[in-house]
Amino acid sequence: MGGKPGQSLSSDEQKDLAQRLTAFLHQYRFLSESYVIEFFTEDLWHKLPVSWQSVLQHLSYPQTADLLLDADYQPRRYPCVWPLSLLAFRASTHAFTFPRHSWRGAGATDASAKPQEFRDNPHQSSLLAHIFRKHVKPKKQHEIRELGALVEQLCEQTGCKRVVDVGSGQGHLTRFLSFGCGLSVTAIEADPTLVATATKFDGELLLALKKEEQKRKCSYELPSSPRHVTGWVDPKASWEVFVKQLEGHVIPAGHCKKRARVSPCCAALDSKSSGPSGDESRDRSDFVLTGLHACGDLSPTLLRHFVKCPHIRAITSVACCYMKLSTQEQPAPPGVVGPPPSTSDRAPPRSDFGYPMSEHVRALPGHELSYKAREGACHAVEHYVRRLREESALLRTHCYRAMLETFVTEARPQLRRAGIQTVKKAHLLTFTEYAKLGLARVGLPPSLPLDPGCVERMLAQQGKVVVYFSLALLLAPVVETLVLLDRMIYLQENGVDSQLLPLFDPEFSPRNFVLVGVKTGG
Repeated sequence: MGGKPGQSLSSDEQKDLAQRLTAFLHQYRFLSESYVIEFFTEDLWHKLPVSWQSVLQHLSYPQTADLLLDADYQPRRYPCVWPLSLLAFRASTHAFTFPRHSWRGAGATDASAKPQEFRDNPHQSSLLAHIFRKHVKPKKQHEIRELGALVEQLCEQTGCKRVVDVGSGQGHLTRFLSFGCGLSVTAIEADPTLVATATKFDGELLLALKKEEQKRKCSYELPSSPRHVTGWVDPKASWEVFVKQLEGHVIPAGHCKKRARVSPCCAALDSKSSGPSGDESRDRSDFVLTGLHACGDLSPTLLRHFVKCPHIRAITSVACCYMKLSTQEQPAPPGVVGPPPSTSDRAPPRSDFGYPMSEHVRALPGHELSYKAREGACHAVEHYVRRLREESALLRTHCYRAMLETFVTEARPQLRRAGIQTVKKAHLLTFTEYAKLGLARVGLPPSLPLDPGCVERMLAQQGKVVVYFSLALLLAPVVETLVLLDRMIYLQENGVDSQLLPLFDPEFSPRNFVLVGVKTGG
């Protein structure tokens, strides 16, 4: 793409890029669909081109970070002559990836993990009022401030005073939009425990505002609390059903003429008008739809509601958990929870799958993305680069798990790819200590004999395991680009232009893209 941001691509350029992406990913499917835990059992190293093996086998961790994963690194010279096919692979992965640097320019200025707003205090954003930081981790503070400002801007642009926050969790974004931006907000969340927590935190914030009011010895009309709805958004249900879930819970747009608003930056009360100015004659049922890291099929579902529902004027979609997307090949991915299908056990219509959404991508040969490829797209490239440059001991856990897979499958082949929860501080253990814990977790005796010679030979290949994982990781942002591009093309096919903005700092928030769609006209 030559560094061209996603929002600058024309419709034809989007479709052309999608075609090139699917062809490229199909060519290197052996990498994106491989499991690093099978490095030894499937002899993954020797599945690489021979010319690649010879130049990659002796790379140090910092060299792996620089020469493979860092798109901006310009080497003066390589340790040896690299084959053109490897150079082309590296260049293509970076060229096919949407730029991930924050569009607001307020992010980290070096390799640190935190944006500028956390330089003085790593736990508190200097750009967010104290009442919005309570109970909120730094990553979420960064996200709600950035996304909240964008949603407020869209409300001003569309004349909407209402926002619907789907998958609202504990309500951190909801509170910021309601109390910080003065918007009328309805939050919908499937987990009743999280809804109860959100309501509790709302009460705490209101109490803090009342204390501030007493301290200042002045009287303000405090912002109305957001409304919380407990409900699961069914991907197969119509937009009418979705809107019905909100009825009776939404604050009318004209509920308050004037009310206090909490400045996101200074926590001082003021008497600004609640919500944006706009055409008061606009249908007051119109709203802006938002979802912060809406998991799996929830993001595509919200995009479909946005396209079809006349009351939704704009949307901000921040996705996550691509492996939980339904596809024609895998209608019910593992780990997906929710009510059972309401119609039948048959696969949903093609148009209802989480991927692909667009007719264009669906028609492309090789567009299919496996569960493993989509799971890999959720990995944080920036975090791994930092580990490589620091030569972190955490890197040895890749090799440990691959070695354990060898002994597990030799003892019991049916336990291939058995789920083993993360072993805490595994990098501080010897492999023998790690293996005892891992074997017990799959029901094998911790005392299972481990051939010392085999253990030594595999440990000696730790560097190769890391390099192979890094090659697969190069494809992660390419897969994410295709998933998000498919959504942009879907919106375009339905008459809606969209923008893809790298809203959050990727060092801090790996799923940092927000897809923005705004309907034009009345």
